[in-house]
Order: sequence, then C-alpha cells, then structure tokens
Amino acid sequence: MAPVPDLDGFVRPGQGAGLIDVFRRRYLLSLLVRKEVQVRYRGSVLGWMWSYVKPITQFLVFFVALGVFLQLNGTIPNYPVYLFSGLVVINLFSESFSNGTKSLVDNAPLIKKIYLPRELFPVSSTLVAFINFLPQALVLAVVCFLTGWQPNGLQLLGIALGVLIIVLLAMGLSLFFGSINVSFRDAQNFVELILLVATWASPVLYQWTTVAKVLPDWLMVIYRLNPVTAAVELLHAGFWYPTTDGQAPMPPDLWFFGLCALVTSSILLVIGQLVFRRLERRFAQDL
Repeated sequence: MAPVPDLDGFVRPGQGAGLIDVFRRRYLLSLLVRKEVQVRYRGSVLGWMWSYVKPITQFLVFFVALGVFLQLNGTIPNYPVYLFSGLVVINLFSESFSNGTKSLVDNAPLIKKIYLPRELFPVSSTLVAFINFLPQALVLAVVCFLTGWQPNGLQLLGIALGVLIIVLLAMGLSLFFGSINVSFRDAQNFVELILLVATWASPVLYQWTTVAKVLPDWLMVIYRLNPVTAAVELLHAGFWYPTTDGQAPMPPDLWFFGLCALVTSSILLVIGQLVFRRLERRFAQDL
C-alpha cells in the first residue's frame, strides 16, 4: 500500500485567506514595496525630486488658473494652503487607485510563474502611493507652520482619519477594478474617468459653501457622503483651518460624515476583496 503523502502546509487553490495572507507574508509585501520604490525613478536625473516637482507644478497650475484668474485667492482665506491640502489627498487617491488597478497586469510574468497572494500587488501599490504622499505632506506641514499653524489634537486626529479613509477606499477599489482589469482592460480606462470626476466632485479646488448654494439639502447630503469629500474636508480642517484664525466656515457634522466615509470605505474594501477572490482563479489563464 502506497504511503499517504503529507499535505500539511499545503492549501487548495482558491482557498487562501485573502488580505490576511498579505499580513502573514509581510516580508513579501516589503520586498514588493521596496522594488517599486527603487525602480520608480531609476535612470532619472532628478530621481525622488519628482515626488516634489510633480505636486508643486500641479499646485502652481491650479493656483494661477483658479486662485489668480478666477480670483479664488481673494475669496478663500489662505487659498494656497487650502488648495495644496486638497491636492495631496486627491494625489494619494489617484496614484494608489490607478496603479493598483494596473498592478496585476503589470506583474503578469510573476503571477504566472509562482504562487503568492495576488492581493499583494494592489496593496503594495497603495503603500507606495502612501510613501510618495509623505514628502508632499511634509512640504504642506512646513508651509502651514510658516503661516501660523497650531493644530490641536482633534485636528491632527482628523488628518489621520482622512488619510485612513483614502487608503482603505483606494485599496478596496484597486482590488475590485484590478481583478476586473485582468480580463477586461477597459477597467483601467474607466478608472481614469472616475479619477477625472473625483477631482471636481470633491472640494479640492473650491469651497463647500459654493456647492451648498447650488444643491438642495438632500443632494448636498449625498455630495458629503462621498468618502473623498469627507477625507478632503478632514485634511482642510487639520491643515488649512488652523491657519485662518477661525475666519472660514467649516462644514457642519464633519466628524459624522468622516465616520460614515470610514464605514463606506471599509465596506468597499470588503466588497473588493470578495470580487477579487471570485475572479482570482482566472488570473493566470487571462494574463
């Protein structure tokens, strides 16, 4: 009688633990993040300086177009800080969502050769985007200090909550659209449209009071339930509002909508993971 093979430690395909496996294989995640960080600007003269050049150039374009030409600099107190604190949030969301959606296709040779938790790729893209966010946030903090920034503990907590909302939201959407993008490349084009709308559908370039004057109350509630809107306003409350000497009106019930955004982002993360697990069995074949 042939001996029964010892299958301890083996897992039937498709029965992994999802994001829990990513946590268990943190060393693989760190390797992927390190690899993406190192190769991002390889062969570039400026290297990591592009992490500063790109957002500053984007800021200058919007500031001249909106702050100077449309005169928002005169109607919104300390508009440069308001604008930049919104842009760093939307840049974090855009980079993590866009790169996370393409991460499986970009790593197709690795996926087809060896087994590892496929969630590693969208998660690593989100972490790399967060690493790129840090120097932008540092520049913003320095500018805020120069303009009299003295935040309290609750405002700093709001900044952390806003960043957490964006990270969870981008990760969930990356899992969802990244898994679909393996079979249908239209997904990444659809993501580009979402990101185009997201910049203008949240108060990054304008103030929430402008929207409140136009939308009815029920539609304004829907507008504020957008997780990106809540995250942007939380960073405004943490970075920009303390530099205005209390001159600017803050949106009411900001913490309530912030917590709603956190719940929404968490639900989308769960949905993204479920869809990812459902489609994962076809990845190697479709890639």
